[in-house]
Amino acid sequence: QVQLVESGGALVQPGGSLRLSCAASGSSFRLYVMAWYRQAPGKQRELVAAITSGGSTNYAKSVRDRFTITRDNTKKRVYLQMNSLKPEDTAVYYCNAAAVELDAWGQGTLVTVSS
Repeated sequence: QVQLVESGGALVQPGGSLRLSCAASGSSFRLYVMAWYRQAPGKQRELVAAITSGGSTNYAKSVRDRFTITRDNTKKRVYLQMNSLKPEDTAVYYCNAAAVELDAWGQGTLVTVSS
């Protein structure tokens, strides 16, 4: 069973930056596709960014050029660097690990962008 623990959520002003971190358990982290999703109040959960085991990345159009997903296989962590934050980025951000017969989720971390 893979466990994921997110951290780094906070209240930040528009235009600010945050770095989210997700720590994973398990010995096969390097094989997982890791992703960040978010869910805003009253909205469906949506994919924000993903990174494959080989380091290929994919971003939602709304965050491209502002957010960067990276991974550290040695530390079993995935990060989401968020710059130029907007009020519409306000949401609970979830970490996801996916592989064959694996679909694990963290508990989420709240990001609030407000002045």
